[in-house]
Formats: sequence, structure tokens, C-alpha cells
Amino acid sequence: MKRAEFWKKIKGRKVQCELCPHYCVIKEGECGKCKVRKNVGWKLYALNYDYPVSTNIDPIEKKPLFHFFPGSKSFSIGMAGCNLRCDHCQNYLISQKGSEEFCMKKFKVIDVVKKAVESGCKSISYTYTEPLVSYEYIIEIMMLAKKKGLKNVIVSNGFINPEPLKKLCEYIDGANIDLKAMSDEFYRKNCGGRLKPVLESLRLLKKNKIWLEVTNLLIPGKNTNEQQIKKLINWVGENLGKNVPLHFSGFFPTYKLSNLEPTSKKILNKSLKIGKEKMKYVYVGNIRDEEGENTICPKCGEIVIDRSGYEIIYNKLKKGECLCGKKISGVWE
Repeated sequence: MKRAEFWKKIKGRKVQCELCPHYCVIKEGECGKCKVRKNVGWKLYALNYDYPVSTNIDPIEKKPLFHFFPGSKSFSIGMAGCNLRCDHCQNYLISQKGSEEFCMKKFKVIDVVKKAVESGCKSISYTYTEPLVSYEYIIEIMMLAKKKGLKNVIVSNGFINPEPLKKLCEYIDGANIDLKAMSDEFYRKNCGGRLKPVLESLRLLKKNKIWLEVTNLLIPGKNTNEQQIKKLINWVGENLGKNVPLHFSGFFPTYKLSNLEPTSKKILNKSLKIGKEKMKYVYVGNIRDEEGENTICPKCGEIVIDRSGYEIIYNKLKKGECLCGKKISGVWE
């Protein structure tokens, strides 16, 4: 265990966690909603410090990040726990359990960074579940990774308070935030969270000049009507900018929504079309679609990065520019 940050003592030997907008009041011997921050002896501890549940070497495109060192490999690490309860969670077997429910091998901060360097990875991605509830572990990895010349990437639900996120922004290089819907009702009913804190996190990341991409998982009958899609696209364009890559991702039946149908190609293509009317870089994922995977120059219309799944077929960019001279937004070298 590691003494947690962002909490305070309250009466009755309880503690209040201040990491995320839940502000969990935790009795002694119990955990908060994330299941990995525990009141032990009237102090809050991070149970998952040094204990990841998954590590892999992934293409950066899998995060997905399409405008951040394309074709590079990212050492990817995930810990148990999450502060949301999404009915559609694809990693619910690890996100909806606490560290104490796993038999895990210790993986020290220094060893994570060493492994990433030895693997020839450009970056470390904190992913698979919700990395921000493993705050103490990831920030120490980030600090050391920076010293070793590695980039730091978060793949997150964005449900965190501003103060801890500001501190993390000193070390984050890239982020993909899952904006689940432009509906507070959706967040409350389907995720056990709220929309406003996620929007605040997105604005804060943008303000701190973190390279940002946004993903929206399209769940049939839940967040796929045209009005909802347009509302999300408009918010991203107006608040984050038209150059922020937007990924529409296909849903596959899982967890508590195993009774639903997968997202149709028709819905994904409609979202792609609507998105391109407002945004410069729009993609579809979780479905093979050449048009929706490629990066296209907004000036001349040429394909500058041709993708097939997570594989780069070719990359025509020269120092981040199309052959026509147009600068393509991103972090390229």
C-alpha cells in the first residue's frame, strides 16, 4: 500500500477522498467507489500501488491516438479499479474489481520504466481501466519516464477533480478521453457519474496544451440519435477546437448490455459524415473502414496517413506537413 494523496480526515474515523468528483466518504476498513483507495487506520491508502493487472506493448493507434507519433509502440499498463460503473464496460473483469481481488505480481515504478525503455517503446500508456484512480503509482512512473525520454499517455474517462489533474498535466504528453455522451442523464444512468466534471477535464487538458483526442463509443439506442451526435461534435469543436481528432467507436455487446446489437456501419458512417462537416479530423473505430481510419489533408483532400486497423500502410507527412504544404495538427516527431 501507498499513502494516498488528495483526502482529509472527518469525524468518526472516516476519510473523504478528494481525487474525483464522487468525494467518497469512507469508513475505516472500507474502500471508495473505485475499490482501490482504502481507509486504513484513519488514513487513505492506494491499494494498487506497484500492482498492475495488465501490461502489454501496443501500437499507439490502439489507444486510439492517430496524431501522436503514428506507427510507434507504447508500453501499456493497467491497474484494477474504476470510479465509474459503465453498463457497457469492455474491461469489466478488471475495472469493476479492486486490487484485493487479484493475485498480482509486484511491478515497481523503476522496473516499469526500465521495461518500457528496453522494449523500444516511444511512450508509456496508462490504460485498460481507469488510470487516474491509480494516481500515486502513475504519477511516479510519469516523472521517471520523463527523465528517461519517454512520453506519457493517459486513456481515461476524465472523471477527476481539477487539482490532481493540474498536477498530472506537468507530465502528460498525450491523452485520449472517452466522452460517453453529451447527456448528464446518460452519465448518471449508464455510468454512475456526471457529465460536467468530464467536460471540465477536457477543457483543462486543452488549456495545459496536452495533445488531446476524444473518443465517443456509439451504443445503439443509448447515444446514437442524430441530435446527440451533433451536440457532442459541436461541443468538441467549439470548446476544444476543430483540429482535435474525434473518434467514433463501434460497440459490441458486453457486460450489462450484452442484449444489444453491435453498432451498425450505417450509424458509424453517419457520425463520420456529420463530424466531418464540423471537424477536420474524424475517425471510426472497432470496425474495418478504410475511409474512417485514414488521415486526410483538410486542404487538398489527399490521404496523408493510410491505415488498416492499427497498422500504418504509409505516412506521407514530412515534418507534420502534407505535400501541399498544409500543417496537419498533431505530435509527429
